[in-house]
Amino acid sequence: MAVSDAARAAGFIEKTAELTVAAGAAPGGASLVGLTRDQLKDSLAAIGVPERELKMRVAQLWHWIYFRGARDFAEMTNMGKELRAKLAAAYTLARPQVVSEQVSKDGTRKWLIRMASTGPLDKGAEIECVYIPETDRGTLCVSSQVGCTLTCSFCHTGTQRLVRNLTSAEIVAQLIVARDAIGDWPGATPPEGAFVPNDGGRFVSNIVFMGMGEPLYNTDNVVTAIEVMSDGEGLTLSRRRITVSTSGVVPQMERLGAEANTMLAISLHAVRDELRDELVPINRKYDIAQLLDACRAYPGLSNARRITFEYVMLKGVNDSDADARKLVQLLKGIPAKINLIPFNPWPGSKYECSDWERIERFSEIVYRAGYASPVRTPRGRDILAACGQLKSETEKLRARARMMAEQGIGAEGVYAVGNGE
Repeated sequence: MAVSDAARAAGFIEKTAELTVAAGAAPGGASLVGLTRDQLKDSLAAIGVPERELKMRVAQLWHWIYFRGARDFAEMTNMGKELRAKLAAAYTLARPQVVSEQVSKDGTRKWLIRMASTGPLDKGAEIECVYIPETDRGTLCVSSQVGCTLTCSFCHTGTQRLVRNLTSAEIVAQLIVARDAIGDWPGATPPEGAFVPNDGGRFVSNIVFMGMGEPLYNTDNVVTAIEVMSDGEGLTLSRRRITVSTSGVVPQMERLGAEANTMLAISLHAVRDELRDELVPINRKYDIAQLLDACRAYPGLSNARRITFEYVMLKGVNDSDADARKLVQLLKGIPAKINLIPFNPWPGSKYECSDWERIERFSEIVYRAGYASPVRTPRGRDILAACGQLKSETEKLRARARMMAEQGIGAEGVYAVGNGE
């Protein structure tokens, strides 16, 4: 069930997953897409490939799946027909199902993706994934859970139940689906009229773990997925272009830095514990002081590898001059960038976005203290794809949002209509 206001008021912090899937497992079993090298090796051994050939065959599969984006074993022309036939008989290169694709007026794309069933109690979990193109980069916002463990009061995803963690294969598969959709493979082309980077690089150049879920409550699968995404012989994403955002799961932060070596983003959103307890309830377990101590100890932290602190601007809640000055004081000594996020409204939310003049004033105080303080331009609002708006159980909302987008009405218009049917 969704999280009620009463549950929030009672101090409800974390939800328990309805289903459990072993870390690294590949739900559905048959597809090789998203698997690690070791998993591919095991898959080849299971169909009788001799031990002496396994390393070579894994390298061949890796190249075709992750560099070429192959969708059929018949494309793998450097493998013999007999092996290709064995692979085709036992496995597939199937991607998760794209249930719907929505394209914003600003070029942002959102996909509702249905994963393969994990068993008789799972009809196929749905998650959302968002592509945000700019002229010099393309950022893919991926999900790490079906739903979310946490109950952040300003976040739409936090209002839904936690179904389960995504496996590493399912996280990687979101990148595969995106590259399929925008033609980001050698020899492929983007859809007609699509907005993609024009700098000559890959259309997906950056990954942010800022979609559905709390990544550090799924650390095993997130770290493994990053290993696949950053492999230099396949998807070839730089770890410095991969950012993992956490609401503050302090015990897992050091491990993330040591094993994944990615950039870190912190969903801070408040400078006082009593307010953060309400906005980001995990603060009741790991308060601001503990969180910032973990940031100072984050492996690899330097001026070249700054931590991004995300701060959603909520009207009359956390946007005063005093809040800005306290924020600067708290972050003293931490190489940091402060990302100010205009609140993106969603049906039923009790918050409003700060006025633009207030956001600019807040940004000015932070900037004068020596911190970069960009204001994130809301992207994809008209398709509910902006920060804090992702939610998988949106069948009715999707239809309404699409209708409003076609009529040229932004997300605010959707909310003004109300939530009744």
